[in-house]
Amino acid sequence: MNELLPIILSIVVGLAIIGGLIPVFLKARRSNQNYTGPRDANDPAPLDSADAQGGGTLVQDRPETQAPPSDVEIAERQPEAPAAPSLETPLPVEGRLVRLRARLAKSNNALGKGLLALLSSDTIDEDVWEEVEETLLLADIGTDSTMDLVDTLRDRVKVLGVRSPEHVRAMLREELIKLVDPTMDRSLNIERHDDRPAVLMVVGVNGVGKTTTVGKLARVLVAEEKDVLLGAADTFRAAAAEQLATWGARVGVPTVKSDVDGADPASVAYEAVKAGIDGEVDVVMVDTAGRLQNKVGLMDELGKVKRVIEKLASVDEVLLVLDATTGQNGLTQAKVFAEVVNITGIVLTKLDGTAKGGIVVAIQKTLGVPVKLVGLGEGADDLAPFDAESFVDALLN
Repeated sequence: MNELLPIILSIVVGLAIIGGLIPVFLKARRSNQNYTGPRDANDPAPLDSADAQGGGTLVQDRPETQAPPSDVEIAERQPEAPAAPSLETPLPVEGRLVRLRARLAKSNNALGKGLLALLSSDTIDEDVWEEVEETLLLADIGTDSTMDLVDTLRDRVKVLGVRSPEHVRAMLREELIKLVDPTMDRSLNIERHDDRPAVLMVVGVNGVGKTTTVGKLARVLVAEEKDVLLGAADTFRAAAAEQLATWGARVGVPTVKSDVDGADPASVAYEAVKAGIDGEVDVVMVDTAGRLQNKVGLMDELGKVKRVIEKLASVDEVLLVLDATTGQNGLTQAKVFAEVVNITGIVLTKLDGTAKGGIVVAIQKTLGVPVKLVGLGEGADDLAPFDAESFVDALLN
């Protein structure tokens, strides 16, 4: 028994030592399971000992604390406000008139130069007078006006007895001014009434430039500090309303139009005038659809547009737009339109080198309606009031 006692004691001591080492070993094993490498977004951090005691809250990766941005930085981060659309500034009336006269003098002066050359010749016989007559007829002045002018020139040349270029030019200027008739009232009825705006209708056949004329006239009125509203009653031509709205946007003028193709033009015109009354604008201009003068149905519809407008306000001005290059055909168009909507003024477009200035005389004499505006090109400011003396001076320049 005494021999076994040392062995038993050795076993007990060994077990005690092993029992004391087991906790140390387990603790070391748990420490080896901690994360040592980088983690991604789907791999949470291990529990911290302090957090474990608090109930198992995960320790999240937090960004570094940053100072609040300064006022300057905040301003820089704000999105920039969209820049206001820039509006075009039309040329002043006088500037446009000077430019138009210069262009007319350079291009459309065949009539004046031809007459000056003929009447300044050393001998003026019957052949010369026939050439004078032919020159006037080719210029679309018209038969009656041509005969009257030739007779007057014959008498004056016979009485004067001189044919110097200066005398002939002065004589021609005087007679042509009489023919163009400076006594006609060429002012536009664009003054606002007490309770409503002035209303202008613009009419004409296809392709003469009605919509462009409305846009250019809007620029003229804006330059005169008028408050203008446009009505896009040309609902048949593709993109006509958008074209007019584009013209208006260029000078800051609103446009009333329909988004429905083929909408009733009288309805659009009515809404435009109503909007002009509600908005207390100075002038409402209504662009109408182009139509051939021999299409009875379309001409009747044009009359309907005018009648519908007059349920709200009287139509103060009806401008007929004519292509000056069409000559006597334009005169035929004018007669038919005058019967339907009572034309109050003529706008002659394309009065450049290809046009014949005499159409001014023919239209005025036939209709008794003045040419009020002329256009000489495609430029935005190529539209100006017609002036009889300036027109004749340009022909004779």
